[in-house]
Amino acid sequence: MPHLLPAGNGIASRALLALGLATVLLLLDQSLRSPVPAPANARRAAGEAASTRGAWQLEQRGHLPMPAHTPAAHASFLLPLPSGEHALLAFWFAGSRESAADVQIAASALDREAGNWKAARFVVNADTLGRQLGFGVRRLGNPVAWRDPQGLIHLFVVATGLGGWAASRVVHLRQANTGTAFEMLSFAPVQVLPLSWLWNTSFLVRTAPLPLADGGMVLPVYFELGFKYPVMLRFSADGRLAGLTRVSRRTHLLQPSLLPLDSTHWLALMRDGSAAGHVAVARTDSAGADWLDLPDLSLTNPDASIASMALYPGHLLLVHNSSMPGRGALDLSSSSDGLHWHLEHRLERGATQDEYSYPSMAWVDGKLWISYTDGRRSIAWQRFKRTAD
Repeated sequence: MPHLLPAGNGIASRALLALGLATVLLLLDQSLRSPVPAPANARRAAGEAASTRGAWQLEQRGHLPMPAHTPAAHASFLLPLPSGEHALLAFWFAGSRESAADVQIAASALDREAGNWKAARFVVNADTLGRQLGFGVRRLGNPVAWRDPQGLIHLFVVATGLGGWAASRVVHLRQANTGTAFEMLSFAPVQVLPLSWLWNTSFLVRTAPLPLADGGMVLPVYFELGFKYPVMLRFSADGRLAGLTRVSRRTHLLQPSLLPLDSTHWLALMRDGSAAGHVAVARTDSAGADWLDLPDLSLTNPDASIASMALYPGHLLLVHNSSMPGRGALDLSSSSDGLHWHLEHRLERGATQDEYSYPSMAWVDGKLWISYTDGRRSIAWQRFKRTAD
């Protein structure tokens, strides 16, 4: 997400606002913190289907269908569906350009039998959402989806008014219809997440939630106004916000991606907004109740979003940009401990000015799917299978 830097005489006032927000968040960190159950067994079950040792082989690649008259696309998210007509849902934002007034949240569905993506359609409109919430929404972005134990899809999106991305709110929407037909998929707002005293602004969402054994989940978000830091939100099985914990004390990290090592030991891998240029990492040994900053990974990070996944214990995956200073290279890497990584597949190798960014991953029907932004013009995808050594 582009950064909005304060300018002119507003620097001091915005810095004070940022300091106030940080203070409130630290207080909330102590008052709302609650024990978090272990990650759900869904990841373990998926891992059992993928547990054959071997290499990742590219089966197919392509681009998601775009809604008509939308030359720009960014920030895709893949949601696997365990059964039914569709294997995957993809969400992203699209319009004439990023931050344009016509940007909406688009979606497409992967037909499980035919193996093709259905025509894209818009599922969240900024003007409609603003009327439903009672305030103006100028921009939409960064959709993240979660499927609750009742099978309803929850969608979390970044919505801005005045002030750009750094003055964003995280809006929680829930599936409004009960059917499974993609053509009927619609969402209604639940609430703007109550995350700060300044009209709940300056928090954003980007990366995948972590399902929990009690049916709830942990949603990674991040604060971004002058400085940046990651936060974890706990949700109950019925989609209620139940707690908040700050992950890192550093002030240049954003877009955390959760990586469970076992039931209580998790890593948060993070985009680094500083000049350090490496993937940052924090660890919890208490299922998210407390976090400790660790030394940066050796992996290059050109201030770029990442996506991580735990297929099963000892086999962790990461999609990340590996070139400096741009986003012209995108890699798939694997690890047994989350701290030491080796290259599995070169997803993209472009020129310095090219951009392959904001990846998402999903495991469904024994296949690994990866989506990512291609030049801010479209959403590319690749499908892999696991082959035996």
